[in-house]
Order: sequence, then structure tokens, then C-alpha cells
Amino acid sequence: MNVLDSSFWLEYFMDGPNADIIEPIILKPDTIIVPSICFYEVYKVTLRKLGKTKALDCIGLLALSKEIFIDQDIALTAAQINAERKLPMADSLIYATALKYEATLWTQDSDFEGLPSVNYFEK
Repeated sequence: MNVLDSSFWLEYFMDGPNADIIEPIILKPDTIIVPSICFYEVYKVTLRKLGKTKALDCIGLLALSKEIFIDQDIALTAAQINAERKLPMADSLIYATALKYEATLWTQDSDFEGLPSVNYFEK
């Protein structure tokens, strides 16, 4: 399974230089789990940059994959990650979700660089 950090979803939607790296995974939505916080982050940015119609189209693509809600286990693991690694809240929740589901996290966010089960790509 795969988790795409919001930075990689946005890279794809904005057709950034690393969009080709993640496209093969995005085209297989049955291999992706989406932490619910990613819906917020992706919609917030795409709404501001692309407008409501395009932002909703982007969210529709995320919705093709399995949404994972933040349960108590993920919340407590995320708090532990925050305490140990000083990751921001959203990043801690995304990483905790990846860990719980033994998924590979794909990201361009340098906060994740060097963590286990993370494929980090520089912007």
C-alpha cells in the first residue's frame, strides 16, 4: 500500500517537475490509502490556486482511493511521533497512518527525509 503526502498530490495536480514520479501510483487508486487530513490540505491549496471546480475535481481523484479516518490509535501514534521527531501535526498524522497500515509514504516534504518506509523526493 501507498500513502501520498499532500505535497505529492499537489505536485501532481499542479503538474510540477516531480509529477511524473508519482503518476504511476496515482493511476492505481486501489494501492493508495488517503489519511483524511490530506483531503483538507489538498482542497485548501487547490481551492486557493485553481478555483472551486478544479479543487473538487482534485478531491474526486483522492476519493477514488481508500480514505483512512483518524482513529484513537493513529492520533496517539501521531502524538508520539510529534514528541520524538518534532513533526508538525498533519505530518505526524499522515506518517502514523502509513505506519499503521504498513504503507510506503511518498513525499516531497523534507520533514520526512530519512524516516523508515518513506520515499522522499526533493522539490
